[in-house]
Amino acid sequence: MEEKPIVPSVPFKACPIQTSLGLLGKKWTMLILRDIGFMKVDRFNRMLRVTPGLTPRVLSLRLKELEKGGYISSSEVRSDPPMVRWSLTKKGEDALPILMSLIEFGSKWYPEEVFADKRPRTVTELFPSMPHGR
Repeated sequence: MEEKPIVPSVPFKACPIQTSLGLLGKKWTMLILRDIGFMKVDRFNRMLRVTPGLTPRVLSLRLKELEKGGYISSSEVRSDPPMVRWSLTKKGEDALPILMSLIEFGSKWYPEEVFADKRPRTVTELFPSMPHGR
């Protein structure tokens, strides 16, 4: 029996996957959201330290893009010297399940790269105290 395609009840003007990947698909963007959302890293220099390979120029550019896109907001907590902290907006928080799905996928299908013991794990095994009704 032939499988039927999954067709939306309302036609798309543009593909929502392609549209979502406009900013989210840019290099470093999801790792910056990970840093702010999961790791609670909210300062520029700390983001550079926890993400090897990320340069100050690219981090600055991505933070500006994420703020313009409504995923994060900045707050200046001190002016002399300046200190800025970054936090997720509601839109940014709504992106976290996407990241959790990537954690789940990578932990299942790439355990040899993700874990020292090379054993696949489920999200429930990784985060036992987290509610999993995604």
